[in-house]
Amino acid sequence: MGLRDILTGRSSVKQPASRERLFALSTAYVTLETSYQITSAGVAGIVVQSLATSDFQSVLKDTEDVVKATAGEYKATVETTDDEFGFRWVIVRNPSVEDLVATINAVSTSIEEGGYGERLLCAVFAFKAADNSTLNFIYNYKRGSWYPFVPAPGDKQRSTERELQLKAQIGSELPIEPELERWFPLWGVPF
Repeated sequence: MGLRDILTGRSSVKQPASRERLFALSTAYVTLETSYQITSAGVAGIVVQSLATSDFQSVLKDTEDVVKATAGEYKATVETTDDEFGFRWVIVRNPSVEDLVATINAVSTSIEEGGYGERLLCAVFAFKAADNSTLNFIYNYKRGSWYPFVPAPGDKQRSTERELQLKAQIGSELPIEPELERWFPLWGVPF
């Protein structure tokens, strides 16, 4: 909390980090695919903390309309859904990781330009390992860093061993979150 926050009686919410770190996934994907047989599941989503104001809803609607209008150019499909916690998901399907990253970036840019960048939580990109198991790479907008999330069999179980292995394998190409306690599990991803 800064002096301005004390004087105005408000605290400011951290804005998203530079978007350039989001694009690191495009180049890291080459290594994931060629060296580790990890392939894209062809789906990604961005999570936004919803706000009940008409202005915020208008920004989200405009964002969705623009993404849907340009999705054909990338041969992508776009859908939105709210999860059980009231967060809005914008889900993009496209076989190309580069196009998924570009579309997710377009969504986040539009939300930021609408004045609601602090509402961006994270982006989730789904992948498949050689054994057909699911793994996700999550981009934390506030921290500007990535981390792997690997669900394991069982109720809300995760494979921390596999997550640390992925960090070691791809950490030189992808800006991985250094604080492991910030590797939050994301259960119930709607794709």
